[in-house]
Amino acid sequence: MSVIPCEQNAGLRDQIEKFAEVLKTQAHLLGKHGLDEKEFYNSGLFRGAVERIRGQYSATMRPKREFVQHVLNHMEDSGLIEGWDLSEAAERSDYWVRLTHGRNAVIALTGGMDGNNVTLFERPGSADEFIIWSIMTNAAGDPRRNAWSGIHTRLSAEMIARDQQVDGVIIWDMVCGTVGRPCPKIMGEDGPRLTDLGPFRVPPPCVYMFPAIVPAGAVTKAIAQQLADVTLLQAFHTCFGGRDDEVNFVDFEIQLTGSETWRKTTVTRADIVQVESEMTPIRRG
Repeated sequence: MSVIPCEQNAGLRDQIEKFAEVLKTQAHLLGKHGLDEKEFYNSGLFRGAVERIRGQYSATMRPKREFVQHVLNHMEDSGLIEGWDLSEAAERSDYWVRLTHGRNAVIALTGGMDGNNVTLFERPGSADEFIIWSIMTNAAGDPRRNAWSGIHTRLSAEMIARDQQVDGVIIWDMVCGTVGRPCPKIMGEDGPRLTDLGPFRVPPPCVYMFPAIVPAGAVTKAIAQQLADVTLLQAFHTCFGGRDDEVNFVDFEIQLTGSETWRKTTVTRADIVQVESEMTPIRRG
């Protein structure tokens, strides 16, 4: 049992560790810098190059936006949403989605769930639905640790402390189903469940249903909504071939102890508790 069906590719992780070691010890042989080995590593050239590459990968949103655009266009072409727009606050990568019957939904796009960026959200007052979409393009990351870290450690604490309701979370990107992040949902009795989206080929998304309320005061427990309660998440699930037993339901429970608020997070899938925390005090950085 696990918070998310996929897991880290141990073979790839091992290869990355070995290559990183080679790179650290042989980097002075690359390029035309004119430095000997000692001068090269003392100069800061290697460390600076690594930090620059890391920053470039972390900062760019272009591949993520391209992926989102293909996904939302496909959903619109399928008639499951009426349209979508990138919000004026483009630097936050928020998307407004026009649903049926005059309703709307807002998507807050974020990177890996284990980063503090997942807590930098604000539900617009005019949003009928609000979801967080995690796109983590680092194939070497551990999806299970990232998912639990985001849902329990970060999101639950932020939602309860700030009374910010989130209808659900999607964890899904272009790395899903690749060698770097194998997906057990791809194969089934009916063959592969993959959808082509321009240059991308993806399995069904991982959908997490959250409660319609945030537990506080006398309301100490909040139960996850059903899939049909959140139109946009239902649309994602339907459009990309998700199965009902793959939907995740996240419940939150709080306990007040003196001046501290403690909370417990439970994730259920296919009517089986996949992971459940102990009562944990809220600590916000």
